[in-house]
Amino acid sequence: MYEASVLQVSGAVFETAINDMWILLVSFLIFFMHAGFAMLEAGQVRSKNVANQLTKNLLTWSVGVTVFFLLGVGIEGVVAGDGFAVPYDANGFVDTIDAGEGYIDWLYGAVFAMTAATIVSGAVAGRAKLRAYVAYTFLLAAVIYPVVTGVTWAGEYFGEVAGTGFQDFAGGMIVHGVGGIAGLTAAWMLGPRMDKYDENGRVNVLPGHSMTFAVLGTLILAFGWYGFNVGTAAVMDNGTYLGNELGRVAMTTTLSMAMGAVGAGGVALLRNGKVDTLYVANGLLAGLVGITAIPNKAAWWGALVVGLLAGAQLPLVFEFVENRLKIDDVCAVFPVHGSAGVLGTLLFPFVAAPGVVDSIPEAFLVQVAGVTLITVWTVGATGAVWGAFRAVGQARVNPEHERDGLDISEHGVETYPEFGQTNISTDSGVATDGGVTAYDLRTDGGSGIEMVTAVIRPDRLGDVKHALAEADAPSLTVTNVSGRGSQEAMTGQWRGEEYVIDLHQKVKIECVVADTPTEDVVDAIQTAASTGEPGDGKIFITQIDDAVAIQSGTRGPAAI
Repeated sequence: MYEASVLQVSGAVFETAINDMWILLVSFLIFFMHAGFAMLEAGQVRSKNVANQLTKNLLTWSVGVTVFFLLGVGIEGVVAGDGFAVPYDANGFVDTIDAGEGYIDWLYGAVFAMTAATIVSGAVAGRAKLRAYVAYTFLLAAVIYPVVTGVTWAGEYFGEVAGTGFQDFAGGMIVHGVGGIAGLTAAWMLGPRMDKYDENGRVNVLPGHSMTFAVLGTLILAFGWYGFNVGTAAVMDNGTYLGNELGRVAMTTTLSMAMGAVGAGGVALLRNGKVDTLYVANGLLAGLVGITAIPNKAAWWGALVVGLLAGAQLPLVFEFVENRLKIDDVCAVFPVHGSAGVLGTLLFPFVAAPGVVDSIPEAFLVQVAGVTLITVWTVGATGAVWGAFRAVGQARVNPEHERDGLDISEHGVETYPEFGQTNISTDSGVATDGGVTAYDLRTDGGSGIEMVTAVIRPDRLGDVKHALAEADAPSLTVTNVSGRGSQEAMTGQWRGEEYVIDLHQKVKIECVVADTPTEDVVDAIQTAASTGEPGDGKIFITQIDDAVAIQSGTRGPAAI
């Protein structure tokens, strides 16, 4: 039998241990959001720029977290009025063996700082030099973000100026607003991708390469967001369990997330007649951003309102930025993080739970002052940095590299090396290599050499191969192609924008025949490739003057 024993540690020690473990757990959860950012952004860029986007995400964390450790925390302390200090020793970089608990607070601050930094990468995708982006990440982690937190979370200056506290519980404006506004500013300084607008200023839609990546990245981010919001609420304070705050934050975060997706999807449906998948995904994130400043103070209905408005503004703001401002924000970081963060922060006094706000006008003015201060600083600092890069010709890759893709020019790799190759695998049951016996050609046909070229639907390739084998003409060359003919063009959508798809994916089959009757080959292809619908393709027959077998040098029909 086990007997109950008195707890061997004091309540204060137990409370500290619980809170430290909680902070570490949510810090790891927020770090995992970088996987979500990587997938979300990689899915929204073109395939030739995926490796570049992934590399930027990796270096954002690696460079930024180191700089934040060495410089950022100290500069934050200077701005807050505490002097250049690191979290574990107020006198400087003195690392004693018992100073480890201070590192917990540093890591917690670092994951927030790196979230603000990585948001920028999605806005400048496809044309920013890697060295310029990394240099900007260095400055954002060292100065730009620490100044914001030094004035708000870590300091008293803003409170003294405003007369009351600025409400931003988990970084709706301080983290996401900064990242979104910085991203928009950097994209503006860089200019649009070279093929984003035509000579008349009309938008050319440049769809990303993987909707699957974008949606999966969204869901990973949403999972990590609970670390952002719920994690900011401590577990215990002076012996009191803070379950009320934890519960409210979890509830408002979830409701606003859901309504963000509904709001964005609803506006897309009203404007375009279709529920755009990417807008729904981005809207879900916008709902999360919108509530992040106030999840501990918002009423349940307020969370619904904030999420709905944050999602609904997304398509409208994105279209305004793209069509009116002519800013190429590739991953929509401003409408997702910037304008949604501003909106949620400003809505605080109007959606707060009963008894939270004494004076709506006064609280609103404080929120406006905070948003304005953060915006002016972020735009000014970001514009100065990217303006300097542009002035010395280091902001943007050259046109040739941009056209070829940043994966090759910046990293010397291809994310999808099989793209563009002619290797096609079908479950046809017919093989003419690898030791499998090929079919013999007939010898009772004509003596001329002709080329039968067919452009067919990709899904009919297996049947055509079977038919050609049965016609004793198994030798063929197959190529992936795209083109247009009598088949009608289709329309696609990318983030609510329609674009024309008039180059359809096809497979081109080339079959040179000599002893096999040409009509047998033509009949075999026509029968096997036909679906009875427009777009089945065409068959072309051309005369071949001569043929040479490379191995033997044999010429004419005998070479076939």
